[in-house]
Amino acid sequence: MHRTIFTTPVVNTLLRGFSVAFLRLTGWKVEGALPAQAAKSVFIAAPHTSNWDLPYTLMVAFALRLNPYWMGKHSLFNAPFGPVMRWLGGIAVNREQSSNLVAASAQAITEADGPLQLIVPPEATRARTRCWKTGFYYIALGAQVPIVMAYMDYATKRSGLGPLFEPTGDMEADMAAIKAFYAPFKGKNATQFEAAE
Repeated sequence: MHRTIFTTPVVNTLLRGFSVAFLRLTGWKVEGALPAQAAKSVFIAAPHTSNWDLPYTLMVAFALRLNPYWMGKHSLFNAPFGPVMRWLGGIAVNREQSSNLVAASAQAITEADGPLQLIVPPEATRARTRCWKTGFYYIALGAQVPIVMAYMDYATKRSGLGPLFEPTGDMEADMAAIKAFYAPFKGKNATQFEAAE
């Protein structure tokens, strides 16, 4: 995978210090740690209801010493911001040509030389939605890696890593269990996120 802000020497150290200080000063609590067996994993990023989720996610990733990549709509990567978005860990996704996205993502995780956490927002949109996309589930299943239930709760200013979830192949039961975990959390625009439905 391409070099990111998280793998750039010196910059990584400076931004980690800034992130930890900023989160502490603004009242955010970062929780959890990444288990060794989840060095390669798929992160659920939920609730995802605001553009503010990205900068907070990046700061939490620094605080937890993660090596994340994230998916974003391809228009975010147009000039002149494309190189910056990729340096921030972004991977452009063309939703009109994403038929092989799950397979390609699973292959990228499998073939990565070192740790790689792929962040996938299950709603795949900031608009109000009742249905979760299941790409994150099939990516984890294909790469045979665990799902990390990462969360950001604006109501309590808590963010971090919840328990690992190993996909069983029974998607209906697995999705019900995952959504139940996220039900208490509130996004910045809380009315747009309905994890339990």
